[in-house]
Amino acid sequence: MSTSKKEARTERARKVAEMRAAEARAERKRRLAMAGTVVLAVALVAGVLVYLGLTSSGPSDAASTEAASAAVMKKVGSVPASTLDSVGSGTTQATIKTISAPALTKDGKPRVLYVGAEYCPYCAAERWPVVVALSRFGTFSGLGETRSASQDVYPNTPTLSFHGATYTSKYLSFTGVETTSNKQTANGYEALDKLSAADQKIFDKYNQPPYVTSGGAIPFIDLGGKYVSSGASYGPDVLTGKTQAQVASTLSNPDNEIAKAVDGTANSFTAALCDLTGGKPTSVCMSKGVVAATGTVQGQ
Repeated sequence: MSTSKKEARTERARKVAEMRAAEARAERKRRLAMAGTVVLAVALVAGVLVYLGLTSSGPSDAASTEAASAAVMKKVGSVPASTLDSVGSGTTQATIKTISAPALTKDGKPRVLYVGAEYCPYCAAERWPVVVALSRFGTFSGLGETRSASQDVYPNTPTLSFHGATYTSKYLSFTGVETTSNKQTANGYEALDKLSAADQKIFDKYNQPPYVTSGGAIPFIDLGGKYVSSGASYGPDVLTGKTQAQVASTLSNPDNEIAKAVDGTANSFTAALCDLTGGKPTSVCMSKGVVAATGTVQGQ
């Protein structure tokens, strides 16, 4: 590798490390904010109710969630193999790490557990490659379209939502948990999905060093109990100002910066998933793009 390429990779790694550190700090601040006293929460609720009563005729700045359009689903669910091969690892800084844990399965298939929240801009960025990767092994239905919170960093990042979605595959099982929406309440964000007791234990144990770099960050992804990933694999700023339709449309262009980030990360996830499925389907797992991204998966 040339010196210039090494320097570019080092610089990207530095920027992603800074992003993940900032993300972890932001998440800790959110948790502290949500741990306020009952008295304060009651007072805030009362204040919000009064405010809403005075401004009920005004528009809300909360990002709504609606069903993903058929056009978006088609483009995200069927990124051309030639594009994925051309992108390879792209500009992803994915840090998928091997863990030593009991196998995570459902119905006899390796299970992927995703834990995120709709307000979270890093989750917003990471959902795109997760959907692209898993769509190579099966089919999603019921995905939503939404945006990250307007009050957070990288505000209004366009994304999809796993809340209420289902996934069908003969190779893998998937559990997508969106713990909160992007709509603010008196003490945080509106609750959505709840982790099962078993999945909560997984999240609490493996979303901490030494398994991941920044403890407690979301999104958190457990791939079959063999690999974990925490945080975003690229900067959400690449999606700034885009609609879901615009993001989806870029994914087939290997020269586009969004495609380099999303498709590159998708190839990285695919490489880990192929390890779980025993290299099936062969057409996917032996593809040029997946082979090129294998080096982004620790332990392969």
